[in-house]
Amino acid sequence: MPSTTVYNMAGEAVEQLELSEQVFGVTPNVAVLHQVVTAQLVNRRQGNASTKTRSEVSGGGKKPYKQKGTGRARQGSTRSPQFRHGGIVFGPKPHAYHHDVPKKMRRLAIKSALSDKVANGQLIVLENLTLESPRTKEMLAVLSNLPVSGKRFLMMLPKRDENIVLSARNIPSAKVQHVSSINVVELLKHDCVIMPKKTVRWIELVFGEGLSAEEASQQIAAELEEEAATLEQAEEVEEPAKADDEAAAEATDESDTDEDDTDNQEQESEVLAAEDEEEE
Repeated sequence: MPSTTVYNMAGEAVEQLELSEQVFGVTPNVAVLHQVVTAQLVNRRQGNASTKTRSEVSGGGKKPYKQKGTGRARQGSTRSPQFRHGGIVFGPKPHAYHHDVPKKMRRLAIKSALSDKVANGQLIVLENLTLESPRTKEMLAVLSNLPVSGKRFLMMLPKRDENIVLSARNIPSAKVQHVSSINVVELLKHDCVIMPKKTVRWIELVFGEGLSAEEASQQIAAELEEEAATLEQAEEVEEPAKADDEAAAEATDESDTDEDDTDNQEQESEVLAAEDEEEE
């Protein structure tokens, strides 16, 4: 079973994460990768290039010169393809560029790309990826702790985080996208992929267990809400304990202060008694 190291934002190894064999452990299918990449690039084309034929070019209604007696080749219009400002013979016309690829092939291509990243150590999994405020300096500090120096990397998030998006948009080698936008071209174009553990969970739900992207996103959102509620409950439990500890510390300080005052009073009374005896 494939596995990878999970890092925290400080670049420290936290744990070893076991990955799904069905998603991250398949043998890359190069032929399917080629077909899916070709189809994806073709489908990006708008197909709006257009040229005019000789029937569409304005002008040229009059015969340029008489048919015979000039010694030149016979011509019927100055808008023929061999003339300047003439029409185009076999120029492009607007049409749709579309290659349809079966769903199983698309998913196999993504699995192949992810498995290749894991096999070559190009998948970096973080325990969590959050920033309190959008700052490029903080994002660069986090990236400096990871082995991505001099590489182009793709950051895939389980949910949209504006702080992460704004912090990384001025970094030329970085690109941030939601995990539901995962595609083969972006995976192959970047040297390594950075993703939190929840992104790995989303990918395993969709490409391993067969859930739809919407169902996986809802399940991940529910898990994140549960974790946030658990943290809030833990903080609520810790706050009274901290208050009790502070109250106990204050009481100890007060008792120590009272003992010190009592000792000082006893010492003062002894000194006064000694002075009275000397005077007598």
